[in-house]
Amino acid sequence: MSIGTLNEGPLHQAVKALYLEEGATEEVTIGSFVADVVAADDTLVEVQTAGFGSMKRKLAALLEEHRVVLVHPIAAVRYIVKLPTEQDQPATRRRSPKRGTVSHVLDELVSIPTLLCHPNFELEVLMIEEEELRAFDPKRVRRRSGWRVVQRRLQEVLGRERFTSPADLFRLAPGDLPEEFTTADLAAAMDEPRWLAQKLAYCLRESGEITICGKQGNALRYQRGAASMN
Repeated sequence: MSIGTLNEGPLHQAVKALYLEEGATEEVTIGSFVADVVAADDTLVEVQTAGFGSMKRKLAALLEEHRVVLVHPIAAVRYIVKLPTEQDQPATRRRSPKRGTVSHVLDELVSIPTLLCHPNFELEVLMIEEEELRAFDPKRVRRRSGWRVVQRRLQEVLGRERFTSPADLFRLAPGDLPEEFTTADLAAAMDEPRWLAQKLAYCLRESGEITICGKQGNALRYQRGAASMN
């Protein structure tokens, strides 16, 4: 087992294992970086459970000569397991009321909003059921009442969504959009909160899929395509 593998959490390891098909290898050094998986067709697979921003240098280097699929798991179903604070106590397990959706990948994608423009880059979102293990830390009583996440575990893969271009992000807004729209319209088309629609608008704008075409009160109005349409 490599040092990189030892530093991985159970969720990262389990997701990576899903891509270790016949002919694939793991923990392969490429230049100054180590790729999670090199598939039989030489596609590189990178698993990132959080923090796309920290991947900028690595992805930029790998994309120069390789096709790269960035895999990001999102918990559609999460069970919270609180580890016992005393030896004779059992752990507790409950289902979290929070449900992640594919659109929550935007929380991370805003760090690399133009990367889907690269012809060698693809993004795959895994919708999963996971267990989140928490341990009590008396030094952190002001945050989550002292409970901190110590581990995430994959229970089941519920679905996959692949994005190969910025235009694919419009699939996150399957509802009707007017020709000119605000982030409020986008939120309605997504069936998501406006703050998430604002992140989608940012990614689409940065990648050139939408442009500002005016204002509606204090809200910007957007349209698909280039500004030359006006």
